[in-house]
Amino acid sequence: MNETFWREKWQRNEIGFHELQPNPLLTRHLPTLGLPEGARIFLPLCGKSLDIHWLLEQGFEVAGIELSELAVRQLFDELGVTPRISEEGPLRRYEADDLCIFVGNIFDLTSDMLGPVDAVYDRAALIALPEDMRAAYAAHVMAITDAAPTLLVCLEYDQSARPGPPFSVSDAEVRQYYNDRFHLTCIEKPTLEGGLKGVCPASEIVWIMEPRDSAA
Repeated sequence: MNETFWREKWQRNEIGFHELQPNPLLTRHLPTLGLPEGARIFLPLCGKSLDIHWLLEQGFEVAGIELSELAVRQLFDELGVTPRISEEGPLRRYEADDLCIFVGNIFDLTSDMLGPVDAVYDRAALIALPEDMRAAYAAHVMAITDAAPTLLVCLEYDQSARPGPPFSVSDAEVRQYYNDRFHLTCIEKPTLEGGLKGVCPASEIVWIMEPRDSAA
């Protein structure tokens, strides 16, 4: 993960990946996980996503991690809340009410720091990482969340058409990373309107991932 690359993206406000409304794939498919009221949901590489606003409005607790401290400060400012800030090993922790965001490298986040979570929502983390990091990332997230039920959104397109990020992650690759721990169900594969930044056609792939040790 090129930490400088992502921090400079935020500093230059080059955040075309930041959506201006809650992601409709989240709002449409999160109920499929059957989470209880007040469940705690983990968002890796979360930025200042409006998905966080929506989740909090639904009564969920939210935990996340983000490389850019600027993004995290903007998130709390836009929510209109003042965070408590503390050092947590190599990470910095921003916390207020039902929201806890760590600043730093996700590989420095441990299960003890994160605490229990009921689900993971990964819309833009796996696809933000180059291929040589994705297996380690997937294994790490499963480890620190005890393979919690997951809503995963990927992209699929002709990787030769543009270098990424975001990167294309195929169905086969998702199964390679997660099949040992999860029952995987592809529940929607919508075509991305306008393609990927107008460069090439692309599809989003929505996965529901239920732990093998608890799924029926």
